[in-house]
Amino acid sequence: MPDTQPPARIPAADRAYELTKDLILGGGLPGGTLISEGEIAERTALSRTPVREAFLRLQAEGLLQLFPKRGAVVVPVGPGEAEDVLELREALESTAARRIGRRGDAELAELVRGLTGLIDLQREPARRADVGAFAEADEAFHRGIVTAAGNALAERFYETLRDRQRRMTVQLLRPRPERLAGLVDEHTALVERIAARDPEGFAEALRAHLDAHR
Repeated sequence: MPDTQPPARIPAADRAYELTKDLILGGGLPGGTLISEGEIAERTALSRTPVREAFLRLQAEGLLQLFPKRGAVVVPVGPGEAEDVLELREALESTAARRIGRRGDAELAELVRGLTGLIDLQREPARRADVGAFAEADEAFHRGIVTAAGNALAERFYETLRDRQRRMTVQLLRPRPERLAGLVDEHTALVERIAARDPEGFAEALRAHLDAHR
């Protein structure tokens, strides 16, 4: 007998949270922007109560700073925070490449195919100069390198950088969408270094790749 139960409804506070967070991470609400509960309530067709809950969650994550009776300001990405994220990414991804290089031939070939597939997902956003979609694909690719290494602790820690990484990428590339095609080529070079079992070459290429973000 077919399942006739209606799909579960997403709680109102979660809907407000996801919309606002996506706007922040995708560059729709740049750092320094003042937003109000009423603005988000209108976009989501919700009351202000769930929006208020969403704002509190985003403040706890460091994305909003609340000002009673005035609204909230989107917290900009500070230079120090950006440098911290890049240093951690460089360390985690370089270590991952070294660990991947110790895999057997068949397993290495399979991992390389998976990473190549993640690069292919970047080509269409790059062609359309869709910075938001590219940033998501870019984050998935770099996280895929860490995941491929099989270190569960490193993978969980890298996940905590996910939002910051996506937001930084959008902030960097929105004024320069012509850079997207070049980044696809840089990602291809990183995978070639992994396939060649060349962790030193990977680390050097990754450092040059991340220097663009600095």
